[in-house]
Amino acid sequence: MSLTFYQYPKCGTCQKAKKWLENHDVPFDSVHIVENPPSKEEIKELVSKSGLELKKFFNTSGMKYRELGVKDKIKSASEEELLELLASDGMLLKRPIATDGKSVTVGFKEDTYQQTWASK
Repeated sequence: MSLTFYQYPKCGTCQKAKKWLENHDVPFDSVHIVENPPSKEEIKELVSKSGLELKKFFNTSGMKYRELGVKDKIKSASEEELLELLASDGMLLKRPIATDGKSVTVGFKEDTYQQTWASK
């Protein structure tokens, strides 16, 4: 089972996660998150399978996040509006996102990758 690995090649965290996957012989299909962002439906499914809150999928340290004032929008926007916002620009998504169709990880923490992906 190959992972789908949504990443931005210039992102340092993505590079670390990619290197971890390669070093642990975890097969993955790399998807450029800006050129091919996941659709609203795909994001909804990722959120559901991750067990995380929708707001955890936002790249809160990104320039786009600040430019668009997303911090204020999150408080009042509906889930539907937030999903549309995330799907509209890959730079708004926290990355990398890795999924095998059952499990989902967002961001990169070595211990989480070890627990989730080392046995795949």
